[in-house]
Amino acid sequence: MNTPKLPLSAPENLSTLGDGYLKFQVNQQTAAVISMLHTQEAIVVPVESITSMPGMQECILGLMNWRSRIVWVVDLPRMLNLESIETRLRQYNVIIIRVDTILLGLVVDDILGTTKFGSDDIHSPIGQVASSLVPYLRGCVMQQQEMLLVLDAQAIVHSSVLKAD
Repeated sequence: MNTPKLPLSAPENLSTLGDGYLKFQVNQQTAAVISMLHTQEAIVVPVESITSMPGMQECILGLMNWRSRIVWVVDLPRMLNLESIETRLRQYNVIIIRVDTILLGLVVDDILGTTKFGSDDIHSPIGQVASSLVPYLRGCVMQQQEMLLVLDAQAIVHSSVLKAD
């Protein structure tokens, strides 16, 4: 039985492609990416499908049902102290992320697709962005004359902003 053999250069080619990221607009002025390792799904949901909860931080929009799981939904721009998303929307772009067993929905302005780059392409965000953003970032990357924030899913999920008072 002959099994087809991959060319010897195949593993090298695969490793040079880089890591996969979901690219999106946090708000109209800010583009970002988050690792596909933590991204479960990008969906559009009606505003009414998110149930607001009284007494929560301003950035927490509420709870929603996603694939029979209850997920907290966060206004990502507000959490990052950026200009918030239009509040009169009829639907939200939500990125469901997972860190360990924790699921979180991130509401963003627009979902742009996927991109790839290597960890060597990620540069320090210090001096590039507002210092309030730095705790939520792995860094920044330049792609086609555009600076993308590389979000740290673990830092977002474990943020003190999301902990109850």
